Amino acid sequence: MTPLIDVLLVLLIMFIITIPIQTHAVKVDLPQNSKTPANPVDSQKNKITIDAAGTVAWNGSPVDEVTLRQYLDQSAAMNPEPELHFQPAPDARYEVVDKTLAVVKRSAITKLGFIGNEQYRNDF
Repeated sequence: MTPLIDVLLVLLIMFIITIPIQTHAVKVDLPQNSKTPANPVDSQKNKITIDAAGTVAWNGSPVDEVTLRQYLDQSAAMNPEPELHFQPAPDARYEVVDKTLAVVKRSAITKLGFIGNEQYRNDF
């Protein structure tokens, strides 16, 4: 009886080891808006910043949520799509950052990068 239990335990461990690791991914595939405002969208890269007061800025100019969405849609319609850099201030409110990321997610942006995270690499 003991050799049978040992064999079963070895098989159980083998199955546990060979199970692939689960990965979690969030895809951003949403419709595009065809309206295009004036051209404050750079064809190479654009930057969204959020300061400590909660002001959202597109390439240095403060914008509201609707204008931001219009700029994002215009940027997504370009070929090739420009990079979008996202840089919240370290002391920016999470609520504002989360709301802005939700707007980015609802747009059709596929090239999104977070700027400034490298300063926290040794904190964890």
